[in-house]
Amino acid sequence: MSEVIKLPDIGGEGEVIEILVKEGERVEAEQSLLVLESDKASMEVPSPKAGVIKSLKFKLGDTLKEGDALLELEVEGATDQAAAPAKQEQKPAAEAPKAQPAAEQPKQAQPAASSIEAIRIPDIGSTEAKIIEILVSSGDSVEVDQSLLVLESDKASMEIPSPVAGVIESIEAKLEQDVKTGDLIMHIKTEGAAGSPAPAAESASPAATVETEAAAQPKASTPSEPQSPPPVGGPSRDGQKVHAGPAVRKLARELGVELTEVKPSGPRERILKEDVDAFVKQVMQQRKAAPAGAAGGMGIPPVPEVDFSRFGEVEIKDMTRLQQVGAMNLHRSWLNVPHVTQFDQADISELEDFRKAQKTVAEKAGVKLTVLPFLLKACAHLLREQPNFNVSLAGNGKQLVHKQYVHIGFAVDTPDGLLVPVIRDVDQKSLLQLAAEAAELADKARNKKLGADAMQGACFTISSLGHIGGTYFTPIVNSPEVAILGVSKATMQPVWDGKAFQPRLMLPLSLSYDHRAINGAAAAQFTKRLGELLADIRSMLL
Repeated sequence: MSEVIKLPDIGGEGEVIEILVKEGERVEAEQSLLVLESDKASMEVPSPKAGVIKSLKFKLGDTLKEGDALLELEVEGATDQAAAPAKQEQKPAAEAPKAQPAAEQPKQAQPAASSIEAIRIPDIGSTEAKIIEILVSSGDSVEVDQSLLVLESDKASMEIPSPVAGVIESIEAKLEQDVKTGDLIMHIKTEGAAGSPAPAAESASPAATVETEAAAQPKASTPSEPQSPPPVGGPSRDGQKVHAGPAVRKLARELGVELTEVKPSGPRERILKEDVDAFVKQVMQQRKAAPAGAAGGMGIPPVPEVDFSRFGEVEIKDMTRLQQVGAMNLHRSWLNVPHVTQFDQADISELEDFRKAQKTVAEKAGVKLTVLPFLLKACAHLLREQPNFNVSLAGNGKQLVHKQYVHIGFAVDTPDGLLVPVIRDVDQKSLLQLAAEAAELADKARNKKLGADAMQGACFTISSLGHIGGTYFTPIVNSPEVAILGVSKATMQPVWDGKAFQPRLMLPLSLSYDHRAINGAAAAQFTKRLGELLADIRSMLL
């Protein structure tokens, strides 16, 4: 019997970047059929059934979405499956009084298939993450949305909640394991699963998920995997046959790495982020070993390694993944972005009086009104007024991407490292709304509950050290943004008003910007105008 296999829910649409099968080929259940690449990830789409491919409904480069036909499959064993119910129907015909118990037999068979749920990693907005804490044990009872484990990705730490209530049957993941979207982490025995036969007809979709987990462990389809590398591995250096996901390609672009030179280690000769990192490390080591002029003057002299134990007792501690990735991103931005920092001051005496006067109003709204919401509002106003700050450089270095939205990130210091949650549509929100949202995001960041999507899409960033102290500093631009505002502690200073010195509360501002996109005059105008807005917040209403 022929069946049309359709694309399951992949959370959006994706482009076909690799076809792993051909017409006339026999495939097993869970054998990969094709590779899709979306704007967030690349993924393999498995066959839900075994059979022979009669025809393919797609071609390389097609963009597919949920429900699109993939192929026509001649399903094996369909005749036997059709005959089996016929045999079962003969029994009730011979024993008429037992017709009802016979109908109940599916009821008894169902719990074994549906009572054990395979729990997978949901979409975490990252190619992979490390398990840094497991919060449950085998035999524990869990509720819906109860946290199961804690992941640390390239961008955030997050807790993974349980989608169902039940008892932990087995934990398939282990501490320090790297996992990605769709990976099996545990099995949960759902409560009351044996009760109702109704879901039996609906269990086709969930059962496929459970079967996927069962088939994924023994990797029954792995013998067919070596068939794919020959066409990929041979001509991979022609720049056309390199297989890598969007995040890997973006990382390679940012580091200036030619993917055709990177040795792949992933399945089907796929290039992983680790491969790019290893390539960069290898190149840096080669530069270190080469003579000073071997790199044509473009190499960066490495910092010599020092054995500090020669001078006294030392302790070596691993950096967290967030710290490692943060250091790498800052280093990349510092090397690629020509930074210039504009320093200025803003008189916030009246703003501070107004802020204190609104303390009662803010408390009634359940929020604490700090200086940050005023900074967010003023910067959002300026991004609309001076749109040359609300851009990003295109990958070709010849175009500017002008953003028609105003999303602003703000730096939050956490025990695990620096995180930058993003408030969206800042220009459309009130001061109290901004205060509430900033407090909520900061709390999530400190408690490892901030999702990766909450740290994406910023047009501009604010880094405030006002609660600590200091005067000025040089914040590093959070590329691909083109500017970042550093804010230090406000102090009372004597300011000449033309007749006498007056005590005024002055706020130090440090604006770092990408000189490729912004010139010095524009930066000076930005800080000058920002000072005017903060000095008299009523001007934002004009």
